[in-house]
Amino acid sequence: MEIGLAVFATDTTVRPDELATEVEAQGFDALFFTEHTHMPVRHSRPSSGGPLPEEYRRTHDPFVALAVAATATSRLRLGTGVCLVAQHDPIVLAKQVASVDVLSGGRLLLGVGYGWNIPEAEHHGVTFGERREVLREHVLAMKALWTQEEASFHGRYVDFAPSWSWPKPAQRPHPPVVLGADAGDRTFDHIVEFADGWMPSRGPDLEAQLRRLRQRAEDAGRDPATIAVTVFSAPRDPARLEQFMQLGVERVVFWLPSAGRDDVLRALEAHLSFLEPLGHLRNPP
Repeated sequence: MEIGLAVFATDTTVRPDELATEVEAQGFDALFFTEHTHMPVRHSRPSSGGPLPEEYRRTHDPFVALAVAATATSRLRLGTGVCLVAQHDPIVLAKQVASVDVLSGGRLLLGVGYGWNIPEAEHHGVTFGERREVLREHVLAMKALWTQEEASFHGRYVDFAPSWSWPKPAQRPHPPVVLGADAGDRTFDHIVEFADGWMPSRGPDLEAQLRRLRQRAEDAGRDPATIAVTVFSAPRDPARLEQFMQLGVERVVFWLPSAGRDDVLRALEAHLSFLEPLGHLRNPP
């Protein structure tokens, strides 16, 4: 089982390249950056509840941060956790994703999510109640651009005639697309249709949820083994990690604080102290 870390990378935190260098050197497998394109002053209540943390207002563009991190590393898997795909032009986003994948040597993992902030989506012209279907079409359109020499797409939200788009991603047929969303029938239908994996948060009741997802895949004629699972916001609990391994989870992701270098390195050390005795790090220092 792979071990990853996630952070809100901002203009006031440790630089993405400095962090990525440390994370790779300490034997972790992956590093994820979050996304908010901007933060409306009048915003929805965060899914975590409570006041809006400062870092939500200051996040770097994740693909710029990933490109910077890629130049400083050679092995580390680099991902979005998550990209708010409905808020992007899919033609432009397809090129950003493919470019980062090529320039990183095929190390990008595209975590995608529906989003929770109503005004943020609406500022992009996205009706909040339609964001799930917008995301679906955007992902399908990007897949066409990544995999076809002359791609076209005709949907409700995306429409373009035969077009050329290079570079193609280094990973074939494309970087893994992992849907980060709570369990639910629509989420599972989307995973089965167009995603390479599911990224639930914290993994509560994961065994029952995976039974539902895998049954839904079988019912649709898809091999459940082709759906990889990444548990985001994983608890530092040895028993839970053992459970995740038994359930076939591919990767767990722990949070780092959105802070300066010293504070982040202390948090990194705390994760190391927890994980090293359990033998989960691939290449411990």
